[in-house]
Amino acid sequence: MGFLFTLFIIQANSIYLGELNGVISPASSAYILRAITTAEENDAECLIIKLDTPGGLDESMREITKRILNANVPVVIYVAPRGARAASAGVFILYASHIAAMAPGTNIGAAHPVGMGGEKVDSVMANKVTNDAVAYLQSLAKTRNRNIHWAEKAVRESASIDDETALKIGVCEVIAENEEELIKKLDGKEVRIQEQTKRLDTKSVPIKKLSMTLRERLLLILTNPNIAYILLLLGIYGLFFELQNPGTIFPGVVGGICLILGFYALHLLPVNYAGVALIILSAIFFILEIYVTSHGLLSVGGVISLVIGSLILFGSDQPFLRVSWEVIMVVVIIIVIFFSLLLFLGIKAQFRKPSAGKEGLVGETGIARTDIDDKGGTAFVHGEWWNAVSEKPIKRGAKIRVIDSEGMILKVEEI
Repeated sequence: MGFLFTLFIIQANSIYLGELNGVISPASSAYILRAITTAEENDAECLIIKLDTPGGLDESMREITKRILNANVPVVIYVAPRGARAASAGVFILYASHIAAMAPGTNIGAAHPVGMGGEKVDSVMANKVTNDAVAYLQSLAKTRNRNIHWAEKAVRESASIDDETALKIGVCEVIAENEEELIKKLDGKEVRIQEQTKRLDTKSVPIKKLSMTLRERLLLILTNPNIAYILLLLGIYGLFFELQNPGTIFPGVVGGICLILGFYALHLLPVNYAGVALIILSAIFFILEIYVTSHGLLSVGGVISLVIGSLILFGSDQPFLRVSWEVIMVVVIIIVIFFSLLLFLGIKAQFRKPSAGKEGLVGETGIARTDIDDKGGTAFVHGEWWNAVSEKPIKRGAKIRVIDSEGMILKVEEI
């Protein structure tokens, strides 16, 4: 999962270009805020953000829109390439821009707020959230002189429109096939920057790419719900195995690192901690199954807890902010197979013939080193000398088999 925001910082002598694709999250927020700051510091002609997003976190969206509203350079939001969209949080970002542009074959809309906290929202609270979103988007529309009525429909009715309709009703100002055409169409346009009018001059401007930093890339990876989910599981099971087998070290080290990264990722996402608790409970059930005879009940409980916990781990109605069903199924199958194997090996070990001590000698063969009878003798078995007795006399040098043991004396028979 990623973001497609391609950033062009157009200056009198340069254009900065970056790309980002996917959900609006702390990673995209950090990236765009840094791009705006870079544009301001270099006295850029304007900043173009190429956007393709299904939406994302409200907090990250508000950070981006607030920064755009207070930017000292013109910010152009460009929904592209063909097939791209600016949905949900993307609508607010486009409305906050100084100039809104779209490529042919793109769309914008469906800005109805969704649950992000994992808890049930009653109708009164849902109306408050919706009204707040409507008021916020309408205020952006007034600031940028865009269609106010459609802004309300986008939130209340999840309305969505294509590029041509957006241009016709005043949601966007430019339709451009690609970045080059967009730059040409921006030339000569006037925008208001901090109560001042600026006329754009975008002719013959070179392009420089603005890439994500290592921190932003790591943040982008961690805000993927599937990655956060896997890190959480690796952390929990790694630490459990280290506690069960002290001194193994490797599971503990890996588990500790993964758990810290997993909780950091959960901090960035709309997590439901009841889901975390169920996942931890499932690990406890699976481990107890190895030591407690439950006839499979603990394993069944572990599977149920893991599946339910995984499904409710992230409190969002949007699929891009939840763990995918495919990942959950793969994880559950792997864990069930692994613990089933451990359980099988544990049961098999209980019925295995002892391989050490005098009990492990039963069935072993050896050589009579002296005559052996019911009064005693000496035998060489398994590389060791043993005192031995036999109900029937055995001559020295005969091959013998151990049939039992009493204390440190072996009972043998000739073979």
